Amino acid sequence: MKYSRQRESILNSLNEKLDHPTAEMVYNCVKKEQPNISLGTVYRNLNQLVEQGVLRRIATPVSGDRFDIRTDPHAHLLCTRCGKVLDLEDDLISELDRNVMRTTGFLVNDRQLLLSGICADCLAAQQVHLTEETEDQQAV
Repeated sequence: MKYSRQRESILNSLNEKLDHPTAEMVYNCVKKEQPNISLGTVYRNLNQLVEQGVLRRIATPVSGDRFDIRTDPHAHLLCTRCGKVLDLEDDLISELDRNVMRTTGFLVNDRQLLLSGICADCLAAQQVHLTEETEDQQAV
């Protein structure tokens, strides 16, 4: 893949923002530095970078495709409330790979694991909201 300033800006944006952005998020970030870049150019470059193994695509049912600069096998957590995607580092997942090999003879060399739920920030906000409602009801 030959060098381009636009591709370099896209990669820099992904290196700076480790929050698994969508193509639109990358576009909004890169547009500040490259005002003539189009959303289509960002999509094309992201797709090429995925095909070259430079990026990983994370397909999410809630917020569309997200992109990850980390290409090593690891799992992700998706918050169904705010849409945040987080990396999950867990020895249990590596143990699962070993168990698959031991029981089936199948060597896992890649995985796409996305666990959906509610992130700690959203749970904390929910608790605050429930506490405030309880206090309001007790005041009546």
